Amino acid sequence: MSTAILTGQPVPGSSIEADLRSLGFDLRIAADATEAETLLAEVPGDERVALVDARFVGHVHALRLGLTDPRFPLAAIPGAVTAQPAGRQALTRAMARENSAGGGTTLVGSSLADRILTALDADGTAVHRPELGSLVAAVPADPQARNEARQAVTDVDDEAVRLKSAVKSRDGFFTTYCISPYSRYIARWCARRGLTPNQVTTASLLTALIAAACAATGTRGGFVAAGVLLIASFVLDCTDGQLARYSLQYSTLGAWLDATFDRAKEYAYYAGLALGAARGGDDVWALALGAMVLQTCRHVVDFSFNEANHDATALGKLSLASPTAALSDKLDSVGWTVWVRRMIVLPIGERWAMIAVLTAVTTPRITFYVLLIGCAFAATYTTAGRVLRSLTRKARRTDRAAQALADLTDSGPSAEGLSRFLRKLPARGPLGSRALVALPGAALLLAAAGLEPYGSVLPIALAVLYVLTSAAAVAQPLKGALDWLVPPMLRAAEYGTVLVLAAKADVDGALPAAFGLVAAVAYHHYDTVYRIRGDAGAPPAWLVRSIGGHEGRTLLVTVLAALLTASQFTVALTAMAVAVALVVLFESIRFWVGAHKGGAPAVHDEGETA
Repeated sequence: MSTAILTGQPVPGSSIEADLRSLGFDLRIAADATEAETLLAEVPGDERVALVDARFVGHVHALRLGLTDPRFPLAAIPGAVTAQPAGRQALTRAMARENSAGGGTTLVGSSLADRILTALDADGTAVHRPELGSLVAAVPADPQARNEARQAVTDVDDEAVRLKSAVKSRDGFFTTYCISPYSRYIARWCARRGLTPNQVTTASLLTALIAAACAATGTRGGFVAAGVLLIASFVLDCTDGQLARYSLQYSTLGAWLDATFDRAKEYAYYAGLALGAARGGDDVWALALGAMVLQTCRHVVDFSFNEANHDATALGKLSLASPTAALSDKLDSVGWTVWVRRMIVLPIGERWAMIAVLTAVTTPRITFYVLLIGCAFAATYTTAGRVLRSLTRKARRTDRAAQALADLTDSGPSAEGLSRFLRKLPARGPLGSRALVALPGAALLLAAAGLEPYGSVLPIALAVLYVLTSAAAVAQPLKGALDWLVPPMLRAAEYGTVLVLAAKADVDGALPAAFGLVAAVAYHHYDTVYRIRGDAGAPPAWLVRSIGGHEGRTLLVTVLAALLTASQFTVALTAMAVAVALVVLFESIRFWVGAHKGGAPAVHDEGETA
């Protein structure tokens, strides 16, 4: 329930009352500032409240942007200010001070809402002011100004503005030119029928799962249907975000569902392709698992780099800018290079379109080969650029960033315990990066897993070394220029070890079991990312400890591979996958549903560029 307090009597011919009711507000009218304060106190504390000047002239969408966005405790546009429950105390305090200073008996002159906004600013209170662009929002001072404002409202089609703003300002080429021109209208159709973004997100997931099932048939007709349905799923995937922006339906749960389902759809489709290939006598499970490992590590690189640098501060008089960043900015000034650079990193739109077309016209093996080559190139391009930026950028990383990177490492009890004894090591590794402390253990472990025959004990010894080096890497705060590489390096070591050992087992079911285990662990790592993005902190310590941490799981897998037969190893991997999945899914669903019901701040995480 929302209440709007209209300060003053509406001007004849004004649509402000109808506009506010159309946005779901229950109206109250205050004759003066004192009555406005009284009415404000009467509104229940768990409801949104807005103060709107009765002389307001503007677009309905300007009011929608200023008064209904659930992401901000306080928001304002000219002539109107709103507060959610989290911002009510600040609004009430500003109103009381304004009445005390002005006598509380008049509403003539400047807008009461604008004066309260000035008081909030004086308090240092954060107030969201949406970008209105060509939309009109004004409190005219005289009849001539009112007529001019009304004409300006007539001259601008706010529905066209609303549709345009529903699309991401920065998106991939395929999405921008092949999806968004019509998906925004699907979003409007959904909004007018009362559908929610979460419902569209779920429809996208179901469509992708059906696509995966079609691919699993292993027939040409099934592959064609799978490609078509994957594109349809992506259209709905774009539509849910556009619906959220169009109707301002943001939520913590919605952001989590959108991000989580994107990964579930893509990786389920990989599994469907692998099953379809197996029906035709071609085993591509190793390629499917490799694609999942590569894509997950790419995402961890993206998030780790952004977390490490978005609040970094320059050292002394040196700028945060680097020659690499300057070159990037220069390239972006040339129109066509912007699109080329967005395409070569294979964002989700380009990636899914490529997978869909290749599925329909080629084979699963060719699809995975092209996908792996494209993603490997994209990963090399983006990671190399970020390494160069990090080495040439002189900046101080924050404690918050160091904690986020530490959470992303997913260190279990072994690494945590050892790190307490390793804190006397040099605070910086070679070239100022603790990533190079973790590198030897990770590289040697993967080499031993790949070169030694199945059942060898050497991987166990190097897994122990991996535990030591990964513990040493996190023994000090991750504030070095290249320390953001530590989480993706550990992800590659863990996932790669499972992949290689399962492939070495060379029995039916080993690689599908490994696929399931990596999928379960990757879900846990993505869940950690989304919690940090939502300012919810890392998963609870008991969860990380109960599933062993990255180093515990890696060591366990090497021990199982050395002690068990290939068939027994397959069963063990399956059991690990089921156990990890049950624990992390239970805790993740409990947390996000609880956060949603508990009134956690609404968010809209754009996630990966579509």
